[in-house]
Amino acid sequence: MHYPIFNSIVNTVETQLGKRGIKAKKFRTWEDNKIHATGLELIIGLDQASNFMHSLSINFDWDSFRETTMAKELEGMNSHPFLKIETLTKSSVTPTIDVEMSWLFDIDRCQPEIPGEAGNYRIEKASRWMESISKKVNELLAKDDIITRWHIEIDGDEHGRYLSAINLISYFQYELTSPKSLKEVQHLVSRKLQDLLLKANRVIYLADEILDDSVAA
Repeated sequence: MHYPIFNSIVNTVETQLGKRGIKAKKFRTWEDNKIHATGLELIIGLDQASNFMHSLSINFDWDSFRETTMAKELEGMNSHPFLKIETLTKSSVTPTIDVEMSWLFDIDRCQPEIPGEAGNYRIEKASRWMESISKKVNELLAKDDIITRWHIEIDGDEHGRYLSAINLISYFQYELTSPKSLKEVQHLVSRKLQDLLLKANRVIYLADEILDDSVAA
């Protein structure tokens, strides 16, 4: 399937990252025709921006139904291929783009081994700073209608149990109902991406601040 509107969104994201001097470690589009879906996977390295996170992952999800709804509303989209597919044109959905943003923590830096300690002290200590970060992030994103959660995995070694994966995930959803042209879509996406990156940097800053105190304690 061909998604000219979403392809324009992808190109806008790539252009805006370039303007900000951000080099993505991963920039990949995907498509699954079985579920009429497409998306963009983006990973930005944070080694220079954070002492405790190694990367930021941003996933943009889209589908043919949203693409078709937008194609019916935008100027110059009369030849869009989806407008020839009756099952798509009969569907009426709000054109929203789903965004999953994940901060991937460096498990070794966040959970240093302490000589003489034993048991599950790393998990116990991590639970405290994770709770502090959750509180601060919820305050930071209070005005956004989003869901934020932790994804963790637990493992163990001779020193006790520890977290083998620590990811903070926020889910955003942006309506694209206002644009009337592809140019307006690109402008809106540029603004939303700027907002996302600003929020991402604020989360990185507050998480580093909390972990600086926690690891030093």
